[in-house]
Amino acid sequence: MKKECVAMLLAGGQGSRLHALTSHVAKPAVPFGGKYRIIDFPLSNCVNSGIDTVGVLTQYRPLELNAYLGNGQPWDLDRSDGGVHILPPYMREGEKGTWYKGTANAIYQNMGFIELYDPEYVLILSGDHIYKMDYSKMLAHHKAVGAACTISVLEVTLEEATRFGIMNVDEHDTVYEFEEKPKKPKSNLASMGIYIFTWKKLKQYLIADEADEKSSNDFGKNIIPAMLNNGEKMTAYRFQGYWKDVGTIDSLWDANMDMLSPDNGIDLYDPEWPIFARTPTKPPHFTGSNAKIEHSMVTGGCEVYGTVENSVLFHSVIVEEGAVVRYSILMPGTVVKAGAVVEYAIVAENSVIGERAKVGASPDGSEDWGVAVVAQHLTIGPDAVVSPKAMITRNVKGGGVK
Repeated sequence: MKKECVAMLLAGGQGSRLHALTSHVAKPAVPFGGKYRIIDFPLSNCVNSGIDTVGVLTQYRPLELNAYLGNGQPWDLDRSDGGVHILPPYMREGEKGTWYKGTANAIYQNMGFIELYDPEYVLILSGDHIYKMDYSKMLAHHKAVGAACTISVLEVTLEEATRFGIMNVDEHDTVYEFEEKPKKPKSNLASMGIYIFTWKKLKQYLIADEADEKSSNDFGKNIIPAMLNNGEKMTAYRFQGYWKDVGTIDSLWDANMDMLSPDNGIDLYDPEWPIFARTPTKPPHFTGSNAKIEHSMVTGGCEVYGTVENSVLFHSVIVEEGAVVRYSILMPGTVVKAGAVVEYAIVAENSVIGERAKVGASPDGSEDWGVAVVAQHLTIGPDAVVSPKAMITRNVKGGGVK
């Protein structure tokens, strides 16, 4: 059962910044890119990197995510000597709380799972990023420099650096200082929230952190600073390539639009690094005689009779004749009725946009403009108008303006 490296994927986030899109599902289970879910990317990275033991730590609304992961077969993680394991919080004897108190506490509560595999190293991942990464190269770097902790970093602009945890490093990329969202950043190396720890070291710090009643039990706030203060060997691993945190409506919309660009830096057609997913069996998409589709992703099971431009359509979407969809994301089962117009919007699963309704609008440069969002299983009535930046979480009657 011994493994060199075990991955722990933090997938319990509520995703409150995604608002209506995570009202029924955990953020890692949110659909992305026409046929995927966000969690497909780190899971596929693990398998492609040769890491075959993954603990998925769930908490917020786990039902759909658990059902989606199943036995791990789509990612080749249905294994008897490893594979994917769903790890929810649980009640232990003598303890009152069951929820994960923070990212470090989540790993602490599952030390028993990690110990089953007696690993040399533990890889900590987040379930809300879109990227391709070979973790084996990061692990090789970690071993080569003899680090206790390796932190994957991405170069950002100094203006963007104020939004990230910033790693300050010397000429050998040894981390000597960590700053959380600094007003005046000293470097542009932003933490990606991807860590490799030497397990014996991490275990010591997790136990000490749990014993500190004042701790937030968080890697960025507590574990990383504690290791730095104690002089542990910490190194930065520079990642080059496409990476996006899709934790907000705008970033999720942007990342989906990026998938329409041939030069986006994340090749979904690369046979050497496939992104695996659990996808339903659907017939090929159908286009009617008057349909017009330009520069869009249209997945199996879709029926398009109207106009679709610069958009991403998940499986089983129907766009009726005379309907127009532009710069939008239509998640599985969406129906856009005849004469409706959907622009710069995200429509969640199994929602219906009524006849002649208007959802969203093209950018006008005003501060009030933004991507319109319609939550799951809703109906926007005939002739209704949903304004830009609106967040619709209940049915809208015909003729109403939101």
